[in-house]
Amino acid sequence: MFKRILIANRGEIAVRIIRACRDLGIESIAVYSDADRAALHVREADHAYPVGPAPAAESYLNTAKILEAAKSSKADAVHPGYGFFSERAAFARAVQRAGLTWIGPPADAIERMGDKVEARKLMSAAGVPVVPGSPGTLETEAEVAAIAKKIGFPIMVKAAAGGGGKGLRFVENGKDLASVVRTVSSEAKSSFGDGRFYVEKFLKRPRHIEVQVLADAHGNIVHVFERECSIQRRHQKVVEESPSPFITAKMRAEMGEVAVRAAKAVKYVSAGTIEFLVDAERNFYFLEMNTRIQVEHPVTEMVTGVDLVRAQIEIAAGAKLPFKQKDLTQRGWAIECRIYAEDPAAGFAPAPGKIETLRLPDGPGVRNDTGVYPGAEVPVFYDPMISKLAVWGASREQAIDRMRRALGEFVISGGLRTNLGFHRWIMTHPMFLKGDFDTYFIDREYHPNENGAAPRGAELAAIFLAAIAADKNANHGNGAGAQPAAAPNASAWRMIGRLDTLRK
Repeated sequence: MFKRILIANRGEIAVRIIRACRDLGIESIAVYSDADRAALHVREADHAYPVGPAPAAESYLNTAKILEAAKSSKADAVHPGYGFFSERAAFARAVQRAGLTWIGPPADAIERMGDKVEARKLMSAAGVPVVPGSPGTLETEAEVAAIAKKIGFPIMVKAAAGGGGKGLRFVENGKDLASVVRTVSSEAKSSFGDGRFYVEKFLKRPRHIEVQVLADAHGNIVHVFERECSIQRRHQKVVEESPSPFITAKMRAEMGEVAVRAAKAVKYVSAGTIEFLVDAERNFYFLEMNTRIQVEHPVTEMVTGVDLVRAQIEIAAGAKLPFKQKDLTQRGWAIECRIYAEDPAAGFAPAPGKIETLRLPDGPGVRNDTGVYPGAEVPVFYDPMISKLAVWGASREQAIDRMRRALGEFVISGGLRTNLGFHRWIMTHPMFLKGDFDTYFIDREYHPNENGAAPRGAELAAIFLAAIAADKNANHGNGAGAQPAAAPNASAWRMIGRLDTLRK
C-alpha cells in the first residue's frame, strides 16, 4: 500500500479522498492555489503545497507545479479526483514518467474514451448500442444536413472532445443549422482545443442513466448498478438517485452486462462510469464513458456499501477486487442534491461569496460531502459547489422525506446565493415524486417567477439576524443568565429552513 498520496484537486472531492486515505492509514498531500490557501481540503490534509495563482490554468492545471509538489512531498501516487486533470491522458503519462502511481485508468483508455466519436466506433464494434448518428467527425454544415436527412430531425450537434454540457446544441429543423454548427465548433475550440463535432439523433423524453463499473488489473470487472441522473440543467446533473425509478430488474441486468462489456473493450482498470441515454420505450444507448470517479458516487456507496474511492486506491496499489458480481446488491434508496452557490432565478448563474453562517443537516441517513466551513470563501475561479447532500432511506418515499427534512435543516448565509430553494421545489414536484421525468424536466417545469427562486444570501442573513435579536430580547425578559423560552417557530434555523413558506 502507498505511504503518501498527492491529491491533484480541491474542494469536496479532495476532502473525500483525504478521508479514504485516512481510513487506509495513508498520508494525504494537498495542493492549493493562492485562492485556496485557507480551504478545507488544505486544513484536513496531512501536508499541503502551494501550486500557483488562483486561475486553474496556473495552479490546478499546472503539470510542472503538481509534479514538483509530488516530488517535494515524497508522494507515491497521485489521485486526480474529478475535473481538472482526471481525464487528461497526457497528465496520467507525466505522472507515470515521474515514477509515481496514477490512481486511475490506463492513459490509453482515457484517450480512447475521451474522444466521443472514437468511443462510439469502439462501442459499436463491441456490440454496445449507440445512438444513430454520424459515423465520424464532420466539418461543414452540408455534412450535418446530409446526416440529418438520413436519420431525421431533431438532432444533437456535439463536440467530439466535449463534456460537462459544453459544445452541445439541439437542432429542431434545418432552419438554424448554420449558426449551430458555427457555435458548437467555436465553443469546442475554446473549451477543449478541438473544434471537431459529430451528430446524433435526438431522443424524445430521454433519461440519463449511468452504470458504475470497477475493474482491477487482474482481469476482474463488475458493475455496481445504476444511477438515475436525468434531473439536469444546461446538460449538467443537479439531482441523482440510485436505484433508478424508471428501469426494470431485467433492464438493470442488461445494462450492467453491457457496461461491463464496454469497459472490457477498452481494457479498463479502476472506477469508471458508462453513461446511457434511455428513450421512453426503455431502449438504451451508449452516451459516453467517464474515466474517473463521478461527482455522484455517494449514492452508489450508500445503497451498495462499496467504498468506491477506497477501491480506486486499492486497485492502483495492485489489489484484486474483494468481491464478485454475485456478491453485490442494492439496499434501499439514495438521493443526492448538488448544493451550489448559484442563482436559479438568474439562469443558474454562479453567485459565489463568503459563507458567514453554515449549519449542515445531520441525523439518520444523511451524508454531507463538503469542502467549506463557516467563514470560508467560495471563490469565483472554480466550480461553485458547496455540498453534495445525500440521503438514504429504506424506500424512495422515505429517501425523499429525508431529503426534504435535510434541505429544511440546511442553513447557509452570507455574501452568496444558493440553490437550496430550488432543490426544495424539486422534492415536492408531483412529477418527481412519481418518478415521471426526463432530462428536460427543469427546462419544462421550472419557471422562477412562478416557482420561486433560491433564497438570497442577504435575505437569509437578515432573517437569521432578526431571529437572533428576537431570542436576545426574549432572554432579557427572563432575567440575567436565564434561558430563553422555548419558541421553535422563532428559532433562526427554522425560519431560514422554511423561508420558501414564509415568502408565500
